[in-house]
Amino acid sequence: MAAALACPRVRDVVVVTDDVVAAAALSALGARIVPDAPGAGLNAALAHGARSVRALRPAAAVAALNADLPALRPGELARVLDFASAFPSAFLRDAAGIGTTFLTAAGGAEFRPVFGGPSGARHLASGAVEIALPGVDSVRRDVDTGEDLRVALALGVGPHTARIAAVCAPVRDR
Repeated sequence: MAAALACPRVRDVVVVTDDVVAAAALSALGARIVPDAPGAGLNAALAHGARSVRALRPAAAVAALNADLPALRPGELARVLDFASAFPSAFLRDAAGIGTTFLTAAGGAEFRPVFGGPSGARHLASGAVEIALPGVDSVRRDVDTGEDLRVALALGVGPHTARIAAVCAPVRDR
């Protein structure tokens, strides 16, 4: 969250959640919280979030970014956003090359998230352009496994994740 908000290309961050604890913490960091009114899973929540952005700014470009990107760097996110801005819709595959960590729709373009499982292939089939940029590892490195976390830690994580990782390090080393 902090890295996304620190990116000069990001105007605001919207989080769709009904979790009051997460909402309070993320709101304190600067996110706008939208209740999970659809309550129908990730893709419905992402579409709902995009609609809430466009309700305030109808011509806004929107992007979905995985929440589990602890090594996210604002400069790398800016490069991905700059590249994506040339297309009606664009996406970035995860480090494994199967899933998706980032999806965008230009102003006026339909936002069609199909995250989960082999979503890279589904986003490509939907007409979104695949982003093929070198040097954006922090935007690709989502964390699904312990090994993913080790790689993210090696890339360098933000202060919140680093603090939690330091507390958990004695447990990991046992």
